[in-house]
Amino acid sequence: MELQILPLAVTMMAGPQIVADVILVTTRRPVRVSLAFLLGVAIAATAGVALTRGIFTLLGQVVSPGSPEQRGSAGTVLQVVLVGLLVAAAVKNYVKRETVEPPKWLGTLMEAGPGRAFRTGILIILLMPSDIMVMLTVGASLAQHDAGLVAALPFIGLTLLIAALPLLVYLLFGGRARRAMPRLREWLNSHSWVVNIAACLIFIVLILT
Repeated sequence: MELQILPLAVTMMAGPQIVADVILVTTRRPVRVSLAFLLGVAIAATAGVALTRGIFTLLGQVVSPGSPEQRGSAGTVLQVVLVGLLVAAAVKNYVKRETVEPPKWLGTLMEAGPGRAFRTGILIILLMPSDIMVMLTVGASLAQHDAGLVAALPFIGLTLLIAALPLLVYLLFGGRARRAMPRLREWLNSHSWVVNIAACLIFIVLILT
């Protein structure tokens, strides 16, 4: 079951999440700020998965989530609804690709300190619609398999590893990474619709398979 939910971590840091991650590496104190951001992500992802699992466990006492193989089970219905929402989101991003702009709050992260980065790490997981959908899917899977939070630790760990990639690149490649990060940040800002559509498509494939 861990292998089924593990790939969902790929979509947790897609979209504005990865842009925020890259921006924090270009701040004046990139290591401290990025570590604070990662701590926020870890706490939010753990709390979010625990909360969604608890919700589906409580719902399962009223309406059985069913097994993953049962068509029409509550878990399967949720997956169908999520696929529909993701398709709609991908279409919306494509239609509005010429006018889409990155969220204004991303620009404020250039001057962020550790405290602001920590709060951003928490809120960017708990309030981002795509991450909420991922955590709902993980929570439903845990409930269907009657698995505890421990089963989701590989998923949470991989989410944290993906979130740490900009910092790891910065630490490994030093000056070259510092020069490349601003260009990567600008590309992600101008092509955010591409990243969002790719995240939606990846999520759809992972749900259907």
